[in-house]
Amino acid sequence: MFAPRSTPWPLVALFTAGYLPPYLLPTTVGRLDTSLPLSTTQAGAVGSALLLSSATAGFLLASRIQRLGARTPARFGLALAVLGYGAAALTTAVPAVVTGAVVGGFGSGTAMTVAAGRIAAERDPHRASTMGLLSVSALAGAVYLTVPHLGRAHGLPLAAIALTALAVWPLTGRLPGGTADTPAGHGTDGLDGRTGPDGTTAPLPHRRSGLVLAVTVLCWSLAQNSLWGVSGRIGLTQAGLGDAALGAVFAVALGAGLVGVLVAGALGPRLGRAMPVGAGTVLIAGCIAVSAAATTPAAFATGEIAWNTVYPVVLSYLIGLAASLDPRGRWAVLVGSASSLGTSAGPLTGSVLSAQAGYPVMGLVLGAGLLLLAAPMTAVALHTGGRPLLPGAIRRRGGTPAALVAAATGTPSGAVPEVGAVEQPVVEIDVEAPAVAVQGAYDTAGPRQAAATPGSGTG
Repeated sequence: MFAPRSTPWPLVALFTAGYLPPYLLPTTVGRLDTSLPLSTTQAGAVGSALLLSSATAGFLLASRIQRLGARTPARFGLALAVLGYGAAALTTAVPAVVTGAVVGGFGSGTAMTVAAGRIAAERDPHRASTMGLLSVSALAGAVYLTVPHLGRAHGLPLAAIALTALAVWPLTGRLPGGTADTPAGHGTDGLDGRTGPDGTTAPLPHRRSGLVLAVTVLCWSLAQNSLWGVSGRIGLTQAGLGDAALGAVFAVALGAGLVGVLVAGALGPRLGRAMPVGAGTVLIAGCIAVSAAATTPAAFATGEIAWNTVYPVVLSYLIGLAASLDPRGRWAVLVGSASSLGTSAGPLTGSVLSAQAGYPVMGLVLGAGLLLLAAPMTAVALHTGGRPLLPGAIRRRGGTPAALVAAATGTPSGAVPEVGAVEQPVVEIDVEAPAVAVQGAYDTAGPRQAAATPGSGTG
């Protein structure tokens, strides 16, 4: 598909277009609330409808993306995003805005599904997903810095998403077109596990771990976006920030997220996945509680920046964990769709919780939920990943780790340890020194006449 160590830029761009709507959720929901005749809860419901449509696209296309190829679904999704978000940005009629947001959400979800499935097929999915998170964080930060200076219209963030999808469109020509372009060894049966061209079946692996991961990621994303969906209102009404100052805080927070993603990319699998996922989720729980309870600009900025520094790091490891469960990308798509489903319920959940109990109590509830989720997520990472092979562990001649050689050359499973397997101890066996050969002790091979012995009867 792409060169082994080159960055798959078309996939990174597609990832950016698909993930941008959730990143712009606070300003999107906030402007729907202030610029249209919608209540806070109604604006949150529109944001939830947008993201629910995105999640629906993932679930519907999970078993078809690889069979259809990447290029056609990607272009279809980007076209829907341009039309849907563009129409919602250009009208003030609430029904048309809602319809456009839902149509655009389905397009974003399609782009996200294609990107997730193809990134899982990369030889280094963590690196590809890290580059995607860097790209979307940088773009969202630029939007947060720019949009407040362009007015209070509800359509500005929606227009930014539509223009991003339009800009990504030309890059789809470099995506694989159909099943003939499927990566070697990945089959052409798509993501549904049906019979491939070689007559073999590919059942969905790690079913229990994948199901646990999908459910926990759904709840994890719900907690994140319950706060993210109302962060704008917390900053404006409780922390006392102005619109421009709030945009600056979000931009700095996303910039800190870039640093976090760079650190995650530099570390890669060296720490395994269990520690970043488990410890990172615990840190996020504390950040959410601080941000939700903030009553001053400094406290709000501290909570948001710390939260957005850790959040993309954990997300990148979760994406890599889902991709590692199945190289064909089925679990990556399904877990990503579950994440989108949780994300879609976030704005409405946050609006209801904050309206009923207030922002500080909402933060405590969300933080407690994340602490409960940290345990099963860490267990899945430990069960499926273990401790990564370290440099100098099991190697082939020439210095390449054997597990990586197997992944690159298609060595049958079981011949070498998998990446992430526990290192095997090396046992030294003493061997006695071989006997030194004595000249004349050996003769040429073949029949020969034995020497005559006395009394043998030969003459």
